[in-house]
Amino acid sequence: MGANTLGGLDVITLGRSSVDLYGQQIGGRLEDMASFAKYVGGSPTNTAIGASRLGLKAGLITRVGADHMGRFILEALRRESVDTTGVVTDPARLTALVLLGIVDKDTFPLIFYRENCADMAIDMADIDTRWLTSARALVIDGTHLSQPGVFAASLEAVRQVKAAGGQIAFDIDYRPVLWGLTTRDMGEQRYVADPEVTRRLATVTPLCDLIIGTEEEVRILGGHEDVITALKVIRAQTNAILVCKLGPDGCAIFPGEVPDHITDGLVVPGFPIEVMNVLGAGDAFSAGFLRGWLGGEDLATCGRWANACGALVVTRHSCAPAMPTFDELQAFMAAQHPMAHEAQSALDHLHWARTRHRDYDALMILAMDHRFQFEEMASDFGADLTRVSAFKRLALRAVDRLAQGNPDFGVLLDGRYGAEALSEAGHTTYWIGRPVEVPKSRPLQFETGADVGLDLHTWPVNQVVKCLVLYHPDDEKDLRGEQERQLITLYDACRRSGHELLLELILPAGMATDAMTRARGMQRLYDLGIKPDWWKLEPVADADTWQNIEAVIAANDPLCRGVVVLGLSAPENELLEAFAVAARFERVKGFAIGRTIFHDVAAQWLRGELDDDAATVVMADKLSRLVDGWRTIRQPQS
Repeated sequence: MGANTLGGLDVITLGRSSVDLYGQQIGGRLEDMASFAKYVGGSPTNTAIGASRLGLKAGLITRVGADHMGRFILEALRRESVDTTGVVTDPARLTALVLLGIVDKDTFPLIFYRENCADMAIDMADIDTRWLTSARALVIDGTHLSQPGVFAASLEAVRQVKAAGGQIAFDIDYRPVLWGLTTRDMGEQRYVADPEVTRRLATVTPLCDLIIGTEEEVRILGGHEDVITALKVIRAQTNAILVCKLGPDGCAIFPGEVPDHITDGLVVPGFPIEVMNVLGAGDAFSAGFLRGWLGGEDLATCGRWANACGALVVTRHSCAPAMPTFDELQAFMAAQHPMAHEAQSALDHLHWARTRHRDYDALMILAMDHRFQFEEMASDFGADLTRVSAFKRLALRAVDRLAQGNPDFGVLLDGRYGAEALSEAGHTTYWIGRPVEVPKSRPLQFETGADVGLDLHTWPVNQVVKCLVLYHPDDEKDLRGEQERQLITLYDACRRSGHELLLELILPAGMATDAMTRARGMQRLYDLGIKPDWWKLEPVADADTWQNIEAVIAANDPLCRGVVVLGLSAPENELLEAFAVAARFERVKGFAIGRTIFHDVAAQWLRGELDDDAATVVMADKLSRLVDGWRTIRQPQS
């Protein structure tokens, strides 16, 4: 590998960056799609994200518009730890869009919206040369050789990286429609022979150390319909490692002379999988190959990792979000039967948990999702219920007064009386939870009605679904079964909609409990396949109880985000006593306290005894004492 004189990135990709709008109805025409899921897209952008998830230090050179979609891409890249030094915001052009559909495993209609789009205006004058040349490798793609401006930018980037001793990888990435060779409704067409395209692509061939393409892409680069003949033409122009992707059959790698038959190359077999969506598989393949190549692995390992990454992505409904992590890649390859239901469930959970954004060492939440309690208070004081919404906005202001943007803080707010505060919270860095249950329902019912999944698709994805269930592992069989069916439905709905789930488990009053009761209830739900991202549990001042809770999480879902302690309106001193026990356990991350903080303040405010500013200050002070108490107890003992 080339020198990395500044200790910079492993790889930088250059080229397309778009927003992909995937039709959510599978099996029909794009004309019949009724709703779309939004993902980051564009081959080089997908590859950068895939490389980062696999453990490489990755960066991207592209342009995005000074628009909502451009900001979406930038935020996603930063969450994925992709270096955005080379991402320029273009005030004069819009971010590219792609509309996609999945008809069947062979048919994927695409419409590219790329007229004068931002990423086709890349200018190397905008890029920090020291940043670029500190990378060990640069990946360019064929689309950005299709127009004079980006052609020149790509060649200039190659020149700078090669001069600094870096390696050049070329993803042929051939889309005939982006070269003006098909009608615009034929975005899915993968091959049209054209000598001018071949000539243009071949200008970079001698500069490359690695070239990756499908059989169709090899044919366009080599200018021949026969793949072996095309490979031999390419070999005559370059000493690069040539990698020909063979779809489900894997790949063939040619580090030296090209033989007369493709099977005489280094053929690395693929993996047997059920195809859902081939879009993005090539980008995942490139990321996997780069992970091995830049890590000094032998070419067979590079090909196997690349094939595995592609295989994982074709089972999923997206491109960039479907890219596997390195842990996931290793688990897939270690599984004896990776497509068996149990193995697939484990892989899906590993992918979900490893691609959640941001880990939490601490989380301190002001719980303001109460509904019937506020209705009772408003009735008692003769206050209009519209005032409840105003008070919940004050509660958010109280959090902000204390937290000052610290993302270790959060709020729980409902959609009935807290909708305005929810909207405001969405523009902050705070953790946001929102309840889905009918208050006090037992058996559990959802405010949304029977189809909770349909309603979740209307929620912003940064809202965590919170569900309180009054549940005991020794509940009467029919009651327990009904509640568990509801929880399974909710869990599946959250995974489909992309929302995290916080499960608040409260033992019903009057039923016998001991140090194992809560852990037994959690174990039963784990046995049903329910793996909440968060647990919200009662403030028990008993170390054995917490030890059992921690053990059941460790045994069933070591990737669980953790536990927050709820309040049950307990006095502040009692909560601090419970904190003193709970905070000893690593998986307990903090608390979600409500009435202890807001009840008396709300009563005074509704009676007109406190104004807005005073109510905000008092709630912030109450929250501050609990935060200080938690932090003091949590800090390591000397």
